[in-house]
Amino acid sequence: MKENGSDVPARKIVIVGGVAGGMSAAARARRLSEDSEIIVLERSGYVSYANCGLPYFLGGEIQSQEQLIVVTPDALKNKLNLDVRVHHEVIEIDAKAKMVSVRETTTERIYQESYDDLILSVGAAPIRPRVPGIDLPGLFTLRSIEDVESIQSWFEIQRPRTAVVAGGGFIGLEMAEQLVHRGLDVTLIDGKDQVLAPLDIEMAELVHKELSKHDIKLVLGSSIEGFRAPGEIAGAAEDAPKSCWVLAREHEPMPADLVILGLGIRPEVTLARTTGLTIGERGGIRVDEHLQTSSPNIWAVGDAIEVRNPVNGEWTLIALGGPANRQGRIAANNIFGAKQSYDGTIGTAILRVFDLTVVSVGLNEVQLKSSSIPYEAIFVHPSHHASYYPGAERLDMKVLFHKETGTLLGAQVIGKEGVDKRIDVLATAIKARMTIRDLSELELAYAPPFGSAKDPINLAGMAGTNVLDGLTEQVQWHQVLALAKGGAVIIDVRSRGERAKGFIDGSLHIPLPELRKRLSEVPVGKEIVTYCQSGQRSYNASRFLKQNGFSVKNLSGGYLTWNSMQLGKKEELDHQSAPPAVLAK
Repeated sequence: MKENGSDVPARKIVIVGGVAGGMSAAARARRLSEDSEIIVLERSGYVSYANCGLPYFLGGEIQSQEQLIVVTPDALKNKLNLDVRVHHEVIEIDAKAKMVSVRETTTERIYQESYDDLILSVGAAPIRPRVPGIDLPGLFTLRSIEDVESIQSWFEIQRPRTAVVAGGGFIGLEMAEQLVHRGLDVTLIDGKDQVLAPLDIEMAELVHKELSKHDIKLVLGSSIEGFRAPGEIAGAAEDAPKSCWVLAREHEPMPADLVILGLGIRPEVTLARTTGLTIGERGGIRVDEHLQTSSPNIWAVGDAIEVRNPVNGEWTLIALGGPANRQGRIAANNIFGAKQSYDGTIGTAILRVFDLTVVSVGLNEVQLKSSSIPYEAIFVHPSHHASYYPGAERLDMKVLFHKETGTLLGAQVIGKEGVDKRIDVLATAIKARMTIRDLSELELAYAPPFGSAKDPINLAGMAGTNVLDGLTEQVQWHQVLALAKGGAVIIDVRSRGERAKGFIDGSLHIPLPELRKRLSEVPVGKEIVTYCQSGQRSYNASRFLKQNGFSVKNLSGGYLTWNSMQLGKKEELDHQSAPPAVLAK
């Protein structure tokens, strides 16, 4: 296949669904073949819009709905000669005849369209739980421009003051933030014990703290059990919400003038299943490495398909705009004779939560354990640029790597500044199958306003390399108390000022500069655990003690990581004392 398409035979390509994957495929196909007929069939009224920007429009950061529209059907016709038909829903595929049946939703007219190649970019649908009251007014999902229009109309008519966001994923947190910006009293509910499933719990706790700081009430570990109409709660008629009462296990009913359902999405596979295409175990359309389905000349891209995660090689569902765009381009290339492979999705994701930027890539600890992959986890808490330069902000970083080979497996970073820069480096490193040792050797840009001579990426690499090379043995925050109960001695090597602000109960305090002179105070024959604020000074202490014959381990992430988890547990216990619900009969 030549890039200019001069030797590419013309094809008739029908694309079901627009937005990221479908429109990327359509545009690429046109660039490869000017003579091909390219038809895009989209059941909604918008074929190319910024769905990732929907929460920010509702919150007022994006000023007009028109800014969300990337390009219109008329513009696509004029620019790329694409036949884009909105309000056209494909209702049936005849794979043998290579024909689709289409319903024009505005007129109910049904017609057939033939194809040489068919691309399914059908996306995914928001989950609406089958619980009592799910059809009450004021309950919304957020996936399309039409959803935005419905929510906006509710705002204008009802003037809501209270909102419940069901689901602590990306959409849920984005909407919670934006509803706070609009002045609403927001409660966020999730059936898991944490928000943001891609994060490990100690990183999620930092997000919990930020949400609470901005007066979002967190109800975690409590699945939605149903919704009750405003008048169905005893003795609350004068304070009845405008939408419903939200029920979640033992918690008292929560008033909601507005409910946002951010409970995740499911691949739209009805059309694929009725066509006889293979559906994978994760519920998405199964494609090969070239993005072809189980039927010849039918391809699939975007949120509807299962992809391989290159880290563990397992099938998964990852709904992200970047991968969908790349998939659309690859599918178009392969239609015109290329044999390009899609190498999988490592799940690089980023989210703003008020003053924090939250990012993740690759696998977390839960996934690594599920895949039986031996791993090590290291925590570091460096400044995002030179600490002596004004404005330095702390980064909280967690990096996971293979216990034996050092291959990078995943990473999570949270902070106020410089987070996006670091996760992009880590994502590139994971894609390139680099090791934790490679991170320590990367040459990254340095000037005081931007970074440090030892960038946070380098520091994470150095900490991990020390573990990989056996220079230090580490323990994690959740192992400390059990070790102490088993007779281990916990030594705090921080300064007296740091210790005055909090410490691990029962720990022995010997500041690092005094350790050599006070070595006789360290109990002989005991296992030692050293800790400092972030783990670096205590690493130095552990090396000194080890070379003096002690059995010693270092607390990864230090007091910062340990204390964050203790605060999280306290808040959880406080929350569990909430009074029970009282329902009218």
